[in-house]
Amino acid sequence: MKKVGVWLDKEKAHIVTLIDDIEYLDTLFSELEFFNPKGGSGTKLKGGPQDVVQDSKYLEREKHQFKKYFDQIANKVMDADMLILLGPAGTNEKLKKELNQSYPLLAAKTKAVIKVDSMTENQIKARVRDFYKIQS
Repeated sequence: MKKVGVWLDKEKAHIVTLIDDIEYLDTLFSELEFFNPKGGSGTKLKGGPQDVVQDSKYLEREKHQFKKYFDQIANKVMDADMLILLGPAGTNEKLKKELNQSYPLLAAKTKAVIKVDSMTENQIKARVRDFYKIQS
């Protein structure tokens, strides 16, 4: 039985695969750009010209980059029998939502979405191992 745990944030995803008590760790980098739009007032004078910040353009580009990142992760874990998602913030929940929309068979194999802070590779491996040990 192939048990997989994915710890991810916006920067990278660590994929831990457990097959018959043997661990494999794979890391995928997201290639997401850091969006920091510049803009605002073009002058210090009241009522002067204003620069318009196109947030929607940045957000749309980020959405497409997330989709590509999540597709890469899904393709890596497609043959998993059980899956858990770990990570800080809402990135793991965004991945779960994407799995529900685009990969329903993989979403059905997802046993848990757990919010955790930054972890070392060894902590990620231990967390995945412990989760599946409890499930057995």
